[in-house]
Amino acid sequence: MTQSGLAVVTGASSGIGAATARQLAAAGFEVICVARRTDRIQALADEIGGRALTCDITSDADVAALADAVGGRLDVLVNNAGGAFGLSPVASADIAEWDRMYQLNVLGTERVTRALLPSLTAAHGALVFVTSTAAESAYEGGAGYCGVKAAERMLVGALRLEFYDQPVRITEISPGMVHTEEFSLVRLGGDQAKADAVYAGVPNPLVADDVAEAIVWMATRPAHVNIDRMVIRPVAQAANHKTYRVS
Repeated sequence: MTQSGLAVVTGASSGIGAATARQLAAAGFEVICVARRTDRIQALADEIGGRALTCDITSDADVAALADAVGGRLDVLVNNAGGAFGLSPVASADIAEWDRMYQLNVLGTERVTRALLPSLTAAHGALVFVTSTAAESAYEGGAGYCGVKAAERMLVGALRLEFYDQPVRITEISPGMVHTEEFSLVRLGGDQAKADAVYAGVPNPLVADDVAEAIVWMATRPAHVNIDRMVIRPVAQAANHKTYRVS
């Protein structure tokens, strides 16, 4: 079904964000592609007929500029910007990495959400938070990332309760193993061999388009339908700690 209206996708410079921007544009939305890397989002905006807006979601000034660019009505907001940094265990946690994750995944997401809620409310819009199956359960080396994604999940849940009488659909998608070009590479400090090992032997991990398709479906349900949470994993991944690999 062809849609129309305005959508914002944060973290649109690569991976799930870029795929979601493309699919929202294909569905008929004008998409504002938001990220820090201007060259990437400008190329994407040119490709899909959207708009590029350079924005660091940890910056109050940048997020205020985003709200000004959006204006008074917004039909879809996809809070996708985030990321994982490192795998430090609790006993020797890298507090700087944990703080960086919290600033981006939680406080950055809160800034964008707070700034754009009036425009979403005016349009009876849909708000999709991209969390992670890291919010489902802990795993070794994952306390920092699991913690921030669990915190982001609580943000979603509290907002849904607080906005129960407002015409905004508040939804969450929780992806498992998604093979994108950057997520594991960034998390593992640019070590390509270690990043490749994350997916080694896994038959058909998810790709960005799989998640993007689900996001667009969630965002385009009828106005009275709210998809509270969708957990999406590849068949090979039964849980965070239990993934089938071909030897």
